[in-house]
Amino acid sequence: MAFTADLHLHSRYAYGCSKNLTLANMAPWARAKGIELLSTADFTHPAWLLELEKNLTLTKDGEFEFEGVRFVLGAEISCVYKQGRRGRRVHLLVYAPTFEAVRRIRQDLEKLGSNLNSDGRPTVGASARELTARLLDIDDACMVVPAHIWTPWYGLLGSKSGFDSLDECFGDMAPHVSAVETGLSSDPEMNWGVPAVFGKTIVSFSDAHSLPNMGRELTVFEGEPSYLDLAAGLKTNKVVQTIEFFPEEGKYHLTGHRKCEVSQTPEETSLTGTRCPECGRPLTLGVLHRIQELGSGAQPIEEDKRPYIKLTPLMELLAYTMDRRREAKSVGQAYERICSELGGEIQVLTQAKFEDLKQVGGEDLAAAVIKVRTGKVEIVAGFDGRYGTVHPVR
Repeated sequence: MAFTADLHLHSRYAYGCSKNLTLANMAPWARAKGIELLSTADFTHPAWLLELEKNLTLTKDGEFEFEGVRFVLGAEISCVYKQGRRGRRVHLLVYAPTFEAVRRIRQDLEKLGSNLNSDGRPTVGASARELTARLLDIDDACMVVPAHIWTPWYGLLGSKSGFDSLDECFGDMAPHVSAVETGLSSDPEMNWGVPAVFGKTIVSFSDAHSLPNMGRELTVFEGEPSYLDLAAGLKTNKVVQTIEFFPEEGKYHLTGHRKCEVSQTPEETSLTGTRCPECGRPLTLGVLHRIQELGSGAQPIEEDKRPYIKLTPLMELLAYTMDRRREAKSVGQAYERICSELGGEIQVLTQAKFEDLKQVGGEDLAAAVIKVRTGKVEIVAGFDGRYGTVHPVR
C-alpha cells in the first residue's frame, strides 16, 4: 500500500493566495491530480478553522475527510527572531493530530503575540527551537517539518536568514525534526550530499497558492493515507518516491539580480564575487550555490536516498502545446477532460501510453509528455525570484 500526499499549500485566508482555495474546490482538484492525502493548511486562521471544523468528517478509522479526500490538520508558521546576532526567518510546516491540539496551538501562538486573524500563514516571534518545543508540549504527536529549506529568505538553510545546520537552528530539538522539505528549486539528489540533512527524510510538496499549482510536487509514502502512517513515513523515511519540479524551474535555483538581468552559476559567482557586476548590489545567492557551499564534497549516505522523478505540470504542457496562457478557459477544459479520461494528472504524466495520450490530448501533447519523461527538455533556470522555464525540445 502507498499513498500520494501534498502537505504544503494554503487556503484563501493566506496572504497572496487565490480566493478559490476552498475545501469545495480543493477536493476535486486533489482527485484530478491523484492526491490522496492533503493538508488543510492555515489551521491557525479563525475563520478557516471554523470551516474545517464544520465540514471535515471523521472516517470510521478516525481520519479527517471531505468529499472522498483525506486531510491532515496542517499549517505553515513563520518564525522571525534573532539568533547568533543575526535576524532569522524560518518557515515551518506544522501538523496536529486533533482539533483539540489545534485550539491549544492557537492559544499558545496568541500568548506569543501572533496575530492569527490577518494571515493564514502567521508570524511568531519565537525561535524555531522554542516553537518546536512548545508544540511537542501541547501534544507529542505534533510534527514539524522545515519548509523549502533552501529558499534564500525564510528557508532553514537559506543564504539570507538561514543557518548552516539543523543543529544550529533547533539545538536540543533537532532530533525531533525528522524530515525536511526541499522546495521547488532543488531536487533530492542535490540534497543527498549535504551533511546538514543527513539522516532526515526528504519530502517534496507543492506550496500551492492556487488550485492549479496543487500537486506540482508530491511525496508518495508507504502505508495508507492516515496521520499515523504519515508520522511513520516522516520519522522512518518510508518514502516510496517523490515527484519533483525540474529544480531549474524554481525561482531561486541560480544566483542573480533580477533588476539587472544578471544570472550566474556557482562557478561564475566564485570568479566575480557576490555583488552584481552591473550595479554593485548584493546578489541573491541561489539554491545551487548554497547547496554546493554546505555540501563541501561530503559523500551521500546511501540509506537516505529514495527514487524521484522530474515532471512538468500538465497545465504547463497543455498551455505550451496549445499556444495559450495557462489560465485560458480552453486549457482548463482540456485538462479536465484528459484527467477524467486517463485517470488523473499523475497517471497522465507518468504512466499513460503515447497512443492513449494522442487519442485524448492530441499528438503534440503526447509527444511533449514523452519528451519530458525522458528528459528531452530545454531549460532556462530561474533566479532571484523569477521562475525558470522548462519546455520539451522541439
